[in-house]
Amino acid sequence: MSIISEVTEKIRGKNIRIVYPEGTDARILRAAVRHAHDGLIHPIVLGQKDKVEALAKEEGLSLEGLDLLDLDNLEDYDEMFEALLERRKGKIDETKAEKLLRDRNYVGTMLVYMGKADGMVSGADGPTGDTIRPGLQIIKTKKDAKLVSGCFLMISPDDKERLVFADSAVNISPNEEELADIAYQTAQTAKLFGIEPNVAMLSFSTYGSASSPEQEKVARATQIAKEKFPDLNVDGEMQLDAAWDETVAKKKAPGSTVAGKARVFIFPDIQSGNIGYKIAQRLGKYTALGPLLQGMAHPVNDLSRGCSEQDAYEIGLITAFQTLV
Repeated sequence: MSIISEVTEKIRGKNIRIVYPEGTDARILRAAVRHAHDGLIHPIVLGQKDKVEALAKEEGLSLEGLDLLDLDNLEDYDEMFEALLERRKGKIDETKAEKLLRDRNYVGTMLVYMGKADGMVSGADGPTGDTIRPGLQIIKTKKDAKLVSGCFLMISPDDKERLVFADSAVNISPNEEELADIAYQTAQTAKLFGIEPNVAMLSFSTYGSASSPEQEKVARATQIAKEKFPDLNVDGEMQLDAAWDETVAKKKAPGSTVAGKARVFIFPDIQSGNIGYKIAQRLGKYTALGPLLQGMAHPVNDLSRGCSEQDAYEIGLITAFQTLV
């Protein structure tokens, strides 16, 4: 079964509520209507009601079965306003709270925080920061998480290989401690989706074959991860070919329990992570699902601005699945 098929079976009948703040984006609205039609999740769509209804008419869509919340006339505005003031007590005043509740992502995040939605999917029409910022301020991280990171599930064209790449979306230049935490978070994501959590800490060097501050950072991060998470099967620093190819691994990293068997790839910075997943996606024809945000107390996921309707639909299903954990 594909990951999406597996996820579908696990969320079926659970009536999980996922909020899509970008209801005036045609891709998002079509995905939400599909969810309402197939009944796998309960979609909540945000937007100015007249604009969403006009878009639905233009697209030939029925809004039956989904919740449409009018951003200009929120029924629970007063309750949401008080909850936001309390949550951000000492950091915002009433004027700021009013301004934030005109922002669709803050409204969507508040719905999750207040238990009126179980998860959120946004980002089709805005930068990643606009999705993450409200989550960090309001939902915040899990108790055992020191940061939020972003990963991609990478699925080969024949669905025989399932990999996880991180951090390809959030942390621009993580330090050693942060890289170690990202490795742990991503291994947990891998296990959630049935992927063997063999974690490779990637570099342009394998076991000191080259020397530079960049290589040393990854080597130190690997050591920190091993000490901090003794049950984590992690190794590095290593080059991608050593992490992936068993023949190369025998030459470059003999005896490693990860080299040649890696399924979780931790990139040293966001530049290499973003480039890496897009090379696999565009040249290798891998399906890239994500970015999925790791470490948030409740599931909030970010779409690429280049996403398709299918991407929005599938990330909605995955977000619903994450609420079960």
